[in-house]
Amino acid sequence: MKGIYFDGAKAVFRDDLKKPVPGLNESLIRILMSAVCNTDKEILKGYKPGFTGIMGHEFVGIVEESDDESLVGKRVVGELNAGCGHCIYCQTGREKHCPDRKVIGLEKKDGCFAEYMTMETHLLHVVPWDLPTELAIFTEPLAAALEIASQVHLKPETNCAIIGDGRLAFLIAQVVAMTGIDLTVIGHHEEKLEQFRPYASVTLEPQESYEVVIEASGSK
Repeated sequence: MKGIYFDGAKAVFRDDLKKPVPGLNESLIRILMSAVCNTDKEILKGYKPGFTGIMGHEFVGIVEESDDESLVGKRVVGELNAGCGHCIYCQTGREKHCPDRKVIGLEKKDGCFAEYMTMETHLLHVVPWDLPTELAIFTEPLAAALEIASQVHLKPETNCAIIGDGRLAFLIAQVVAMTGIDLTVIGHHEEKLEQFRPYASVTLEPQESYEVVIEASGSK
């Protein structure tokens, strides 16, 4: 199997990787498309010390084998985090916070930069056939943006700033703008900030304070 493998120091193209075999409660997925996240670039700089394996966590694929036969042949996307299933976080519906979780392409689990991958079946979500793969590939970063509104109640009368003008910030701005909140995007690149204008005010130099600040620059 072909894939991109991180050997602890660099990303290496390999054509000798073993095709994965699904375990208990897992599905085998044939990858149609993968996307490069900035996190993947950070791995090359040492973001996840100790990680070796197939990189990548944003994907669209076809289920070829599954413990849930209704999924076979379906086009799917998937969540990143597979919890242990036993800790207090997993038992209370907070699997993403499990301290012993596996994270595809990042921690204890091979990712999607290969021809095939396996994933726990309950983490898969079916993609409607009328949604192009080229759009469905944005499901994972969009889910990250939606997580903000799930965790924090954004009142329309509150003023809010997003720090950053990259891809994730752009998705966050579209999600947050739907709440009707007074939104400002703070960035470094005028040409990037222009695309935010339908959703927010934009600035290179903030002149006020904000009740809510969403950090999406990835910069220390």
